[in-house]
This record gives sequence, C-alpha cells and structure tokens, in this order.
Amino acid sequence: MAAGGEDGRAAESNPDSETAAEPETAVEEPRSFKDLGVTDVLCEACDQLGWKVPTKIQVEAIPVALQGRDIIGLAETGSGKTGAFALPILQALLETPQRLFALVLTPTRELAFQISEQFEALGSSIGVQSTVIVGGIDSMSQSLALAKKPHVIIATPGRLVDHLENTKGFNLRALKFLVMDEADRILNMDFETEVDKILKVIPRDRKTFLFSATMTKKVQKLQRAALKNPVKCAVSSKYQTVEKLQQYYIFIPSKFKDSYLVYILNELAGNSFMIFCSTCNNTQRTALLLRNLGFTAIPLHGQMSQNKRLGSLNKFKAKARSILLATDVASRGLDIPHVDVVINFDIPTHSKDYIHRVGRTARAGRSGKSITFVTQYDVELFQRIEHLIGKKLPAFPMQEEEVMMLTERVAEAQRFARMEMREHGEKKRSRDDDDTEEAIGVRNKVAGGKKKKRKA
Repeated sequence: MAAGGEDGRAAESNPDSETAAEPETAVEEPRSFKDLGVTDVLCEACDQLGWKVPTKIQVEAIPVALQGRDIIGLAETGSGKTGAFALPILQALLETPQRLFALVLTPTRELAFQISEQFEALGSSIGVQSTVIVGGIDSMSQSLALAKKPHVIIATPGRLVDHLENTKGFNLRALKFLVMDEADRILNMDFETEVDKILKVIPRDRKTFLFSATMTKKVQKLQRAALKNPVKCAVSSKYQTVEKLQQYYIFIPSKFKDSYLVYILNELAGNSFMIFCSTCNNTQRTALLLRNLGFTAIPLHGQMSQNKRLGSLNKFKAKARSILLATDVASRGLDIPHVDVVINFDIPTHSKDYIHRVGRTARAGRSGKSITFVTQYDVELFQRIEHLIGKKLPAFPMQEEEVMMLTERVAEAQRFARMEMREHGEKKRSRDDDDTEEAIGVRNKVAGGKKKKRKA
C-alpha cells in the first residue's frame, strides 16, 4: 500500500524545538494520533496502514485543522502531508456526512492518484468515495464519476476547470474543504488562471489547507487570496537532505555518460534504482539502451499515456522491475517505498529539484545512496547544489579502466536504442502526444496571449 511510506515515517525529534515559544509544551510532543484528537475509527485506519506515530507535520497541523482553522503547511516531500490534511477532512465528513465535501488540487496526475489511494485506504471503513479528475483520461467516464457525487475530488486544475465549464449539473457550490497540495508547483506550471477560476466558483465559507515545499511570492499571493487568518505549520524551513542518505558525485566526460551509468548499475547490482533524466526523450532513450543490455528498466515521463505511466509505476512498486527512469514529473510527491539508489543522470537545473529527487530514497528511516553525474558542462549547477545543501559531496569510488572496457557494448546498445527511437518517432509523428499537465498549462497561456493580441 502506497500510503505506508509517505506518511508512515516515525516522527523525529524537532531540531527547532529549543527555539519554540513554549519550550515546556514543545517537549511533551503527542505520541499517537489519538493524542492529536483523531477519532477512534480513523486511529484504527492509521494503525492498519502501519502509521504508528504521527510525523512532525501531522503533529503540527492536525490539532489546528480539527479546531476548524485554515492552515498553511510548509513541509517537504515524504513528510506525511497527505495524512495531515486527509485525517481532519475525514473526521469532519464523519460528523457531517455530505457529497462533494472536499477538493484536493495537485500539480501532477501521479500525485493525484496517490492521494486518492490514501483517502480510500483511510476512509475504507467509513465508506468514503473519491474520484480522480486529471488530463490524459477520457472526459466522459470522469463526468459519470462526478455525477455520482463522490465525497472527495482529487484533481489537476486544468481538467477540473474543463468539467466545471462543460459538465452539465456539476458544481462545487456545497464544498466544505479545499486543499492545495504542492501549491508552489501548481503555480510554477502556469495554472494561476485555472486556480483563480476555481476559487471564484467555490463557497467563501470553507476551510482551506495550503501545502507547499517552498514559500514563493506566488504562494504568498495565493495565501492572501484564498485563506482566512491561517495558522502556519512549518516543519523544515531550511533545505536539507536526510541524514541517512549517502550522497556522492562522479565527474565524467559527457560522451562516456552511458558507460559510467552501466558501470554503476553493475557495481551496485541487487539494489533498486531511480534514474533522473532531464527530458522525456532522454528517459526513453536511456531505458531502451539499458534494456538492450539486459537490465529490467522502465521509463516514466509525460509523453506516455496515463495508463502506461501508472503501469510503469506499479511494476516498479511491485519490484517486478529494478530500474525506474523518470523525468522530474516523478520526483516529487510520489511514494515509492523501496528505492535504494537515486542517480541524477542529468543534473537538475533547479537546485531545489535535487532535494526532491534524492528524497526518493532514505525514506521512513531507511538508508540510501544518491549519485550525481557531473560533466564538464555541469560544474556550476553542481556547485549551486552543494551550496544549497550546505555540504561538499565526496566522489564515488570508480575504476576508470573497467568503465572503458564497457564502451564497445554500450556503443552497440546506443545504436539499437537510436533505431528503436526512430521507429517509434515515425509512428508518433502523425499525432501530437504531449498531453502533460505542464504542457497544457503553457499551451493555455500561449493561446491566452494570442487572444489578447487579437483584441488589442
């Protein structure tokens, strides 16, 4: 069950507790969900999911949410945010049962499915129904699901606005709770106009929870527009990576990148890997290359259909495949409990994405490794990452001559991968397949700009 890893992490001691305003109460942290005011039936659900102890964000946010206050939660991925907003919503739903009770907005489809999984797991004993409304899936079946009036809707902003405007009989006028999860990413993906439209058609008299890993200017603006007198629950305001994570880098010539990757996969054989690439194309190419060399590798990126994306994720979760190659669409919010090694095959252009990528491993108290490939073109980006996390990373021990022995086999696999990519590209050229949420957000913005010009 996906829920266990995301929220099932044992609470750690709070490094900021000494500076808290009331040191006396800060020491006596509640040790169970019952202490936080969660009702018995939901405590049992937490227990069944293996959530023994509330995480820090849950300790901060749940009691405040149960008092009926708006919340702004600053917490990074893997901190147990989903439980922090799902439990108060389900408890309120128990007290006043109602259809179309809560709406959760998320930036990506995968995250939407994962949140839905957790709502259903927590609310299974009380019959909670949730529906996921995201792009890449047939609108008609979603309209039918909305007509059944689920308790909770988990949606990406673009597709939800589409239903609000075009699906007869569907509205959110009775909504009681709005959650914006990973608000910084929702806004970075140019969904501001969609969020504005949603805020206009839902009741002002509601509870709002806004969660974000970072407090950007856009998030502050959204907070002022959407929240009433919120309580701030910050768990970790400075960027940091988990203590049990061993982080390394390797400095390599760009043209031998593939050979070094194969060397590391051989060296650390027996582990599960998540490899991050910067583009959909490179993700697909590298997956084909590794398959040609006999590795069980699967890609996960925005140009795959929704079913294929979920299929890839499920195969990796079920350990049927040991290597998942992904773009940053998969680097945040996804709970994949058993990643042993994260490889930054392409260095992230935004240093903060490094934190989210390596956060895929060393979760829930386990240890893990991350290795970042640094070519002659990446030195400045790498220095920025070291500056952000406040530490110098050690080099991963390598045997250069062993890497060079692989180059011939790798070159042949590269040739096959290129041929497969070419065949695949010719089949696809007839249709535009870029239906990522991000692309839709950008396309809408471009279309909006053209309309404005015409009016002018």
